[in-house]
Amino acid sequence: MTPPETLVLPAEGAWQVRVVPNLYPALDRQEVVVHSPEHLRSLAELDDGRLALVAEAWRRRRQAEPDGYVHALVNEGREAGASRPHTHSQLAWLPSGPPPEPPQEGEAILERDGLIAWCPRVSRLPYEAAIAAESVEPDGFRSELLAPALAVLAELVRRLQAMEGPVPLNAWLHNHDHGWRLVLLPRLSILAGLELGAGVFVNTLAPEEAAARLRAAG
Repeated sequence: MTPPETLVLPAEGAWQVRVVPNLYPALDRQEVVVHSPEHLRSLAELDDGRLALVAEAWRRRRQAEPDGYVHALVNEGREAGASRPHTHSQLAWLPSGPPPEPPQEGEAILERDGLIAWCPRVSRLPYEAAIAAESVEPDGFRSELLAPALAVLAELVRRLQAMEGPVPLNAWLHNHDHGWRLVLLPRLSILAGLELGAGVFVNTLAPEEAAARLRAAG
């Protein structure tokens, strides 16, 4: 039994995407975006039309609750913090935003429809990737490229799964004045004291090699 929904898409007929309050929120406001009425396990199983509805759900909930910083995120796999096996995302309202991500530097994976996907030069974990608009836009929720960016994210996850199987992963929308991006962080390495305590990440796969493998998997 879920709490009363805050949004259903489409507005009429059978629902395809719905938003409900998180039953066990870690914050004052935290919502779950259910990506499908079918029991699908990964973002990679969603087609572009469904991903466009997910983007619309993110956008509408942001417009409806404009205060603070909204952190839109995806957790897949228990090792990445997912408590449910079906594909979903979360919206968490924070008082302020996170620090900026590293500059848009690294090895390109693909370029499409005004978007670029790349493996950052300073990647924290194997196959870390990011997706951003080629022209700087400060707010991903307002961008017409959000839905296409989610489609690229799903494609990267499909490529990753083709190589590594059902990899646990985290992904999130990072909004900043210097430009928004979607960040994909597969959890192929265990985070230990060095990473968590000192912020020093030991990446065993060079980003150049990771990008080459993701390109080849397309």
